[in-house]
Amino acid sequence: MRKMTNLLCFSPVAALMFTPLFAPALGAGSEPPGFTNPADIDRAVQQFTGANIGQIGGARTPTDRRLRLAHCASPLMTSWHGRAGQTVRVECPEVNGWRIFVSTRPQPAAQPAQRVVKRGDPITVAVRGRGFSVQQSGEALDSGAIGDWIAVRTARKSEPVRARIERPGFAIIPAS
Repeated sequence: MRKMTNLLCFSPVAALMFTPLFAPALGAGSEPPGFTNPADIDRAVQQFTGANIGQIGGARTPTDRRLRLAHCASPLMTSWHGRAGQTVRVECPEVNGWRIFVSTRPQPAAQPAQRVVKRGDPITVAVRGRGFSVQQSGEALDSGAIGDWIAVRTARKSEPVRARIERPGFAIIPAS
């Protein structure tokens, strides 16, 4: 019985101590006043990229719910950050605003172009200009795919020239 009274005497203190632990569960969908809801950031990124969280092109993961960013009364601004287009910058445009960066799931890398010319292959080199075309045989000094620029030697003792591969065994040197 004595243990029970000790427990009852401390229960108001214990309730005050544990209230902060259960506060997020009690108001799970709301943010304290003065903070931006991370779900608003997720929605802004989703609208900007056109893809849901976890999908290709969308945010990799939801915004961390522990973030406590100042409340932003203005609409959030979004833009791509960097040249690769794999990170979205989300910012509050107000005077004392904030800025965060959200990583996205990039498109899968394209398969490398198939090599149609290998180093040492015999190749026909054409020089094309206005009203003329000259062809000569040569040797590929580099490997490459269609559209690649490679070094080609046209005679045993000549300097290599740069030519663009047009099809297997055929490269062009455009005349200016």
